[in-house]
Amino acid sequence: MSKVSIIAAIADNLAIGKNNKLPWHLPADLKHFKQLTTGHAVVMGKRTFESLPNGPLPNRKNIVLTSIPEGNFDKYYEATSIKDALYLCEHEDEVFIIGGASIFSQAIKMVDYMYITWVHANFEADTFFPKISLKVWKETSRKEFKADEQNPYPYTFCEYERIAPKEK
Repeated sequence: MSKVSIIAAIADNLAIGKNNKLPWHLPADLKHFKQLTTGHAVVMGKRTFESLPNGPLPNRKNIVLTSIPEGNFDKYYEATSIKDALYLCEHEDEVFIIGGASIFSQAIKMVDYMYITWVHANFEADTFFPKISLKVWKETSRKEFKADEQNPYPYTFCEYERIAPKEK
């Protein structure tokens, strides 16, 4: 069975998006995301996929969750549920759930690991990450960074491991 993880950038107010875009530009987080996900499968909702500026993410198996599959299997895979998406990834080492909000809400109940970039600011947003309960998740790694010329907000890379049983 593949390791299934969530990877997300989240503001202090749990914001993750506005108008189908990230509410911030943080090059260090984009580089971190690319380093972790390259060579692995990424699972995302259709709106997240449509927000990608250059289509499917290169050097990754892209799986798009959609209620209306269109059969675009030359560039990416489609699935109608997270369970079906994970079935398409049965030979992958690690599968990353990359958004959006409704996909995170469903997946957080079934994953064992999360890679979270905390963006230390509050943003106006229309999509939010579900609240992370410390009764369910234990922080296993933390690296803090100050804002700099390229990254206008302070941020922290955190990793979390599930400590409570998964919901059925």
